[in-house]
Amino acid sequence: MDVRQLTTFRMVAHTLSFSRTAIALNYVQSSVTTQIQALEEELGVKLFDRLGKRVALTEAGKKLLLYSEKILGLVDEARSAVMEDGDPVGSVTISAPESLCTYRLPGVLQQFRARFPRSRLIFRPTLDQRQSIHEGSIDVAFVLEDQVRSSALESEPLAEEALLMLVSPDHPLAAKHYVETEDIRGEQFLLTEKGCTYRNVFERALHAAGVDAVTDLEFTTVEAIKQCAIAGMGIAFLPSLVVETEIAQGKLIALQWGEQHFQVLTQMLWHKEKWLSPAIQSFLNVAREVLQEPVSPHGGLAIASEKR
Repeated sequence: MDVRQLTTFRMVAHTLSFSRTAIALNYVQSSVTTQIQALEEELGVKLFDRLGKRVALTEAGKKLLLYSEKILGLVDEARSAVMEDGDPVGSVTISAPESLCTYRLPGVLQQFRARFPRSRLIFRPTLDQRQSIHEGSIDVAFVLEDQVRSSALESEPLAEEALLMLVSPDHPLAAKHYVETEDIRGEQFLLTEKGCTYRNVFERALHAAGVDAVTDLEFTTVEAIKQCAIAGMGIAFLPSLVVETEIAQGKLIALQWGEQHFQVLTQMLWHKEKWLSPAIQSFLNVAREVLQEPVSPHGGLAIASEKR
């Protein structure tokens, strides 16, 4: 078992494709197959099930993936320790939801690449960011939700994000701006998928106000929700950061529902036990510089400093 084999195994485990792994690592596909077969022969177990053209990790493969992440992390640590000359080297793997990736992270990525050209950024989309952090497949996750509290994860709030109810200027409620519960009862809502944090925030508020049954259209992308709201198809509920332009252009109107004020936090997550390489530490610092808001004298992001 060597570093090259483990690197190849990890890439196959993440892509679930021998051909994509070959392209990513600049190998011929037969080399990828040979390396995996050699690893399986040495360990005496099957690491992947070949189901026609599909590839799936076996239970043994899932166990090895956890160890390979740790081993390759230590290899990166050792390499950085002996090669570091003041300019961070190595890779940083990050993940973020669509809204943050589009509207918050571009400035962070641009600054990091400009200041640390020897470090490599890898963006890896994932459906379960916490699990990916635990498995070691990502180094830093950005989330948009309530304050994360975990015994295994470090959570650093960077900015408060307002959540808004939005309609087109032609919507019957647009002229009111300030709406009561009865005004929205029976309205059609344009929402993200079930399980989305800010959808949960909104549904809790509806339930607390006695609005138990709502008509909604469910979308997988923020852009689709915005366009349908602009077209007058219903009331959207989105973070203010994704609709600033549309509000400024008069394409969307923000509604105030009684005394309700909705917000979540943009946060960085990483594993408490993870060794933060110079490259990762530098990335965290750049994210703080670009995204972090001043601590409010009335609370707000003060919770971040208390936790740290």
